[in-house]
Amino acid sequence: MPNGPHHLQPISKPSGRKRRDIILPDIMVPQDLPTEPVAIADMAERFGVTHRTLHFYEEKGLIEASRIGLMRVYQQGDIARMAVINVCREIGMPISVIQDLFELLASAKSKAEANLIFEDALSTRRRELAAGLSMVHRQLQQVNALLENEDVVGLRRTPKQASPELSEPEHSCLQLMAEGYTTIRIARILEMKIPEVEELEKTIVEKVGAQNRFQAVAKAVLLGIVVS
Repeated sequence: MPNGPHHLQPISKPSGRKRRDIILPDIMVPQDLPTEPVAIADMAERFGVTHRTLHFYEEKGLIEASRIGLMRVYQQGDIARMAVINVCREIGMPISVIQDLFELLASAKSKAEANLIFEDALSTRRRELAAGLSMVHRQLQQVNALLENEDVVGLRRTPKQASPELSEPEHSCLQLMAEGYTTIRIARILEMKIPEVEELEKTIVEKVGAQNRFQAVAKAVLLGIVVS
């Protein structure tokens, strides 16, 4: 029987880890997820990612797209998966670790077990971040010691650079930049259009005397304008 216009057709998955159905932890799945298939553009906008990122997650076997006619869509299960992936990526969890996490979740027999698996993954990530933070503090102490010893670094102290005057939207944007948010996600948080945020970032870069957004964040942290 021929497929109708609303018949869902799975898109062939690339080689790699086999996709398995999993029970997702309740603690990470938002309650307002759509129940109807979502087009790729809507999926990207909802989670503040690019189409390329979604394709990358598909290649890694984390999500899977279907088709309604010629339209590429994601089902409710993959939208929920994406919610978990997004949170994991925001805390710096590597893709390989997320793949392993989903493999473990595939073995869960209940929501309670899935929650325990995810909590264990979060605890592991917390230990990793704590270890990394400890290393950063040690390195910062070493840098401070070098800066205080002019004979070591051969520097002459210069007057402290004055902090540029930033508007409230500029300061909010800069703080989010310092926290590692992308332009797309900043636009969603500040409820602005992406071109408006891009213009805001350009103004910030100019005001702090930087060459790009990354250098602007570094200078802003040194000047004490924002906290990284």
